[in-house]
Amino acid sequence: MLKVYGMPRSRATRVVWALEELALEYRYHLVDLLKGEGQQPEFLALNSSGKIPVLVDDGLVLSESAAICTYLGDKYPQRELVPKPGTAERGHYDQWCYFVLTELEQPLWTMAKHKFVFPKEKRREEILPVAAWEFQRAAGLLAQGLAGQDYLVAERFTLADLLAAHTLIWARAFKVPHSSQLLDDYEQRISSRPAYERAKQREAGGD
Repeated sequence: MLKVYGMPRSRATRVVWALEELALEYRYHLVDLLKGEGQQPEFLALNSSGKIPVLVDDGLVLSESAAICTYLGDKYPQRELVPKPGTAERGHYDQWCYFVLTELEQPLWTMAKHKFVFPKEKRREEILPVAAWEFQRAAGLLAQGLAGQDYLVAERFTLADLLAAHTLIWARAFKVPHSSQLLDDYEQRISSRPAYERAKQREAGGD
């Protein structure tokens, strides 16, 4: 059975959400990073970085949320959550996934690191406004990509939308504005999917 290691309100939520969208059976293992569980030898044997999420599928161990989501979508194509390799749709799907990770999410993560992740002596408060500005620029590009359509790729929901909407949820939680009603509507539309609610319930309830 598939196993996912994570904790609530983290990038692991993306993987649990994808599993729920695919209606797959899996076991959920809580790794409480705040208690140092990511640095325990048994978890480090799965991911030497000590980070979540981690997916275990028989002998395969994968980290990185977008890679895991795409792997699952490719392996279980019946829901058409990831376009077929070699198609124009797949090219656009990959484009948006990489954009979310490198442009949209990156400044939010920078802000998080300088607010509470890094040791206090490594934090630089002056970087926060710059990171917020960078996020707003990326959000503007996302809004342009969504202009006149409900989804990023192929006129249907894909896991690229899951990644983008989850990042917008983070931004709202971090109180980082983007000043786009279009993105607010998009986030609401994607996050209202029943699979997202099931994912949150699964994380809250554990395995």
